Amino acid sequence: MFDKVLIANRGEIALRVIRACREMGIRSVAVHSTADADAMHVRMADESVCIGPPPGTDSYLSIPAIVSACEITGAQAIHPGYGFLSENAKFVQILEDHEITFIGPSAEHIRVMGDKITAKDTMKNLGVPCVPGSDGGVPTLEDAMAIGEEFGYPVIVKATAGGGGRGMKLAKSAAEMDNAFRTARSEAKSAFGNDEVYIEKYLGRPRHIEIQVFGDGKGNAVHLGERDCSLQRRHQKVFEEAPGPAIDAETRARIGKICADAVADINYIGAGTIEFLFEDGEFYFIEMNTRLQVEHPVTEGIFGVDLVREQILVAAGEPMSFTQDDLKINGHAIEIRINAEKLPNFSPSPGRITQYHAPGGLGVRMDSAIYDGYSIPPYYDSLIGKLIVHGRDRPEALARLSRALSELIVDGIDTTVPLFAALLQEPAVQTGDYNIHWLEKWLEANLD
Repeated sequence: MFDKVLIANRGEIALRVIRACREMGIRSVAVHSTADADAMHVRMADESVCIGPPPGTDSYLSIPAIVSACEITGAQAIHPGYGFLSENAKFVQILEDHEITFIGPSAEHIRVMGDKITAKDTMKNLGVPCVPGSDGGVPTLEDAMAIGEEFGYPVIVKATAGGGGRGMKLAKSAAEMDNAFRTARSEAKSAFGNDEVYIEKYLGRPRHIEIQVFGDGKGNAVHLGERDCSLQRRHQKVFEEAPGPAIDAETRARIGKICADAVADINYIGAGTIEFLFEDGEFYFIEMNTRLQVEHPVTEGIFGVDLVREQILVAAGEPMSFTQDDLKINGHAIEIRINAEKLPNFSPSPGRITQYHAPGGLGVRMDSAIYDGYSIPPYYDSLIGKLIVHGRDRPEALARLSRALSELIVDGIDTTVPLFAALLQEPAVQTGDYNIHWLEKWLEANLD
């Protein structure tokens, strides 16, 4: 087992990893920019190293600075959290060259799944159902028009190296294809340095379902059910729950086994998430995230497992602490992502927190790195906390979430808390009858 782990991240996810390390008797090293010198993850870690100025490119994304911090502190392994370098194959390869363990999958698996066309081909060959569409990249507008005619409109043009909704454009008809194709390529080139795009059939009312998988790198893998992440704004998840309201036990077992078998076949190691669109009882592969997800706590809630601990165990060569037969769903869990943003435009709202009180009580978990007097820097993601609740069933989890929201106090800045208070009053949210387009339509009708 490792003696010391460096966390190449910040905020609540850095705290999450530090806590797991402490329970395992592993010393933790925090890295930070000059803007994060007073951050909670720096205060809680056993050691800390400043790795650069505020911009992420000069600190949290600086591979030389992070490798140097490892060498200075003697850390044997790096946990990347999510975002930043968590899915950077080059970073993983450099760590391997320096004999530093990356707590996550291999560089090759990150590379394969990071390219959406290669990932789709790989999953199709492994028996995972995929969305109908182009077999690979679409180089010209003429090719795009032909594919639109073949599969029928609407279709969606996507960047092969895309993420977060960038490089993704909808064409509802042949007349819209020219603009969608050119805009998607332009956005992809600007955001990812790669203008290759592919095309898929656009589904009208799908849910966003993701399957949590976990492998030991030795041909053994399990699935930990699904999460429903259909409440989204601009392709960004805001509300996640497990198990999914629309998935029954038979369907869960079927798609879960397909996913677990797929990652076992490629000797995948660590946590991963296989994401699908789900419509009319059918699953269609979107992408695989080769890292811990922001919403992993809802899976932990219903299965009673510590996914970060498991990541560290298998990275150190230890076996997983559970088998598929050990994994039984207990109750229902919901997570909401609380951002420092001003409604109704969701504009960033950095600033000093004058008062903070976290909710508590049975079945309530608040993952956050903020505190009274903390100044949220303007340089990073606006996520400031995740409120997670667990109940015996979905109605109890919703009631617990409403109660917890009423206790939460974050003064001095604007947050998205009022959005969730309003959503919990909506019949569609109360019943779970929504799809990936529902929230956008609700926002248009209710937020001016």
